[in-house]
Amino acid sequence: MKAIVLNNVEDNYNLSIQDVQKPVANAGEVVVKLKAAALNRRDVMIASGNYPGTEVPKIIGSDGAGEVVSIGNDVTDVSVGAKVIINPGLNWGNNPNVKSAAFTILGMPVDGTFAEFIKIPAENVYPKPQHLSWEEAAALPLSGLTGYRALITKGNVQANENVFIPGAGGGVATYLIQFAKALNANVYVSSSQQEKIDCALKLGAQSGVNYKDADWETKLLDQSQGMDLTIDSVGGESFKSFINIGKLGSRIVSFGATRGPVPNLLLPTMTLKEITLLGSTMGSPNDFKNMIDLVEQHQIKPVIGSRYNLEETPEALKALTHGENFGKIVIRISE
Repeated sequence: MKAIVLNNVEDNYNLSIQDVQKPVANAGEVVVKLKAAALNRRDVMIASGNYPGTEVPKIIGSDGAGEVVSIGNDVTDVSVGAKVIINPGLNWGNNPNVKSAAFTILGMPVDGTFAEFIKIPAENVYPKPQHLSWEEAAALPLSGLTGYRALITKGNVQANENVFIPGAGGGVATYLIQFAKALNANVYVSSSQQEKIDCALKLGAQSGVNYKDADWETKLLDQSQGMDLTIDSVGGESFKSFINIGKLGSRIVSFGATRGPVPNLLLPTMTLKEITLLGSTMGSPNDFKNMIDLVEQHQIKPVIGSRYNLEETPEALKALTHGENFGKIVIRISE
């Protein structure tokens, strides 16, 4: 089979399309013929040599959807021919509130989805939502799961609450807008590009601000009278602003820090406002199931920013690095 293989971590994006052995299902596993895959920031970190514990050579990629073509012994809940979407979180463990020490994500250190076939534990495949195309289904897993847990499981979003989503345009941010809107929350966004703000408004955001404007905090407070919940993947200097725009008793959920550590954080402000700070990573199998149920109930469709063929995956990763897309970048693998 053909697959995108990371060959070493000394050279950025040292990827090649190779012929590798097709996987065989062991006990409790299934082999899926992938129809489509999708990119995440994690793939960029791995391909650029900036992900801890990277092993090579390795087939990368976490998101995917396809058709089950073979099953191992002891598999009873999945049949050959089933159309499935893959949960990329492996070995979550028995505690739904926190991942186990053995938790990993598909694509590193386990071979991933940028390939024609993949072997995966049977418990990690779920029926594909019927209203989604293969590309839409492939775009959902990692970002959708991350957004669901941050917004709902950890953030406990409620109807009519004000929710702030910085960095509109990324995959998780796009799902956060859609999920929050489906649950009747009031969504506010920020971006440095008006085009991305406009796209967020079309998805249902109330309003948006350009975070490069010196007075963006004031504008946002004038529009909203403060935030009940902020879902942050940015960190850096911006984090202090999230405290400033939060209401008394509000919550901040962090699932990343693309701009690095938070400098000179004034904890007394956070304390006096009684703001709760919560960390979140991916999600449990139950979160994944509930996320799929929410998508089906509200007929939510992932936003596809661009499409590439399998052999074009290195170019797709570089495009994601530049951050010009609104929505997900997907990889077409087979018809």
